[in-house]
Amino acid sequence: MATSPRTPTIAQLKAFTAVAEHLHFRDSAAVLGMSQPALSGAIAALEENLGTRLVERTTRRVLLTSSGERVARHAQRVLAAMDDLVEEAATARRPYTGTVKVGVIPTLAPYLLPALLRPLKKRFPDLDLFVHEEQTAVLLEGISSGRLDLGLLALPAGTSGVEELALYDEDFLVVAPEHTLPAGDGPVSRKVLKDHQILLLEEGHCLRDQALDVCTEVGVADSGATRAASLSTLVQLVAGGIGVTLLPETAVAVDARAGSGLEARRFDAPAPSRRIGLLYRSSSARAEEFGGLAEAMRDAVTAARLPVRLAV
Repeated sequence: MATSPRTPTIAQLKAFTAVAEHLHFRDSAAVLGMSQPALSGAIAALEENLGTRLVERTTRRVLLTSSGERVARHAQRVLAAMDDLVEEAATARRPYTGTVKVGVIPTLAPYLLPALLRPLKKRFPDLDLFVHEEQTAVLLEGISSGRLDLGLLALPAGTSGVEELALYDEDFLVVAPEHTLPAGDGPVSRKVLKDHQILLLEEGHCLRDQALDVCTEVGVADSGATRAASLSTLVQLVAGGIGVTLLPETAVAVDARAGSGLEARRFDAPAPSRRIGLLYRSSSARAEEFGGLAEAMRDAVTAARLPVRLAV
């Protein structure tokens, strides 16, 4: 195949990526809704256009050549870019339509999403939100690479090339077994943390870093003896009498509610807190839409009466 390369067609790329995924011509043809001879013809035409062998066919299976493996990766990116182009054009014609992929950090998703999803669907019925729960570093990579359109996480993110829209602030409360903290129901000093083992999330959660900042203020070191992968597990460890922890106030009503054998107390002012916001790529053509989504999220948070303060 010594012919000079020519630009492949989108149909040829779709045919090849199907074969690369399924490694079976009959299954690939069925997925694409075309005949096997037509599929074989598309693959042969692509090989001729590129001047290289992409596929090996035996009586039992289909294999990709080394060139085929590399071309498959490029083809997937090209087709994804084409999908983005079509979506961007559709969005320009009619905003708040199509798909939006949203990343949400685990310490936020269970407490915020129930307040957001139904109101957003009612307000933007033609907009499909696909939610991915991911830790901060993975989420930010997804925003930068284009895998995600939006991110809901704690600010500031400290990442270049993204825009941040603040939504709300919420306080941290100290959560402990009942009758463990000083008597009364009023706020407590941060210094109360010195008297207890502090339980934290595993590394990778931004909430862990925020809790560590509070501990550092009062000279409490992280022993690293006990860590949890989720806030729910963290609360169960506290209920078991192992120590105390810090929870964002939106999580308290869910994970440390009345009757749980736990008490949640505020800190003396100024209380430690976190700011939650919406992130998107600075280069996104949907910036105006995302601003509207942020405003709708603030409205939903207010309607749900979450224990937060809207960002100003």
